Amino acid sequence: MTQIDHLGIAVKSLAEAKKFYEKLGLEVMPEETVEAEKVRVAMVPVGESRIELLEPTVPDSTIAKFLEKRGQGLHHVALHVNNLTATVERLKAAGTRLINEEIKVGAGGHRYVFVHPSSAGGVLLELVEDGAEKAGNAGPSTRSARSG
Repeated sequence: MTQIDHLGIAVKSLAEAKKFYEKLGLEVMPEETVEAEKVRVAMVPVGESRIELLEPTVPDSTIAKFLEKRGQGLHHVALHVNNLTATVERLKAAGTRLINEEIKVGAGGHRYVFVHPSSAGGVLLELVEDGAEKAGNAGPSTRSARSG
């Protein structure tokens, strides 16, 4: 683990959420749709980390269900890892419960897996690794500039 990659925040409207972060003087990266997760995403670089704004694209998405049950707010914490495959194998061997057993590819080409809150102290934890195109240059500025 090298750092907190991002904080995922569920929002009803990306447009409204983006306005707030722009008022703070932060740059909001271009939006991207992640079809597999049924969300639209906008990243907000903050220092060496990012805020990930998540808006559902359909009513049955995980984020839509989260918003219905809990309202807008912090959805997950994401940690950057250097070798996601090895990390997942180590966690599985230790009996850690994962949301998705297979590593997925998300926005910006990054690879990720979610750890179930029951194994992470009540927090939905995402483990993120830079995509193949970023692997050779995985410094903080590269991760901050990546959308997704």
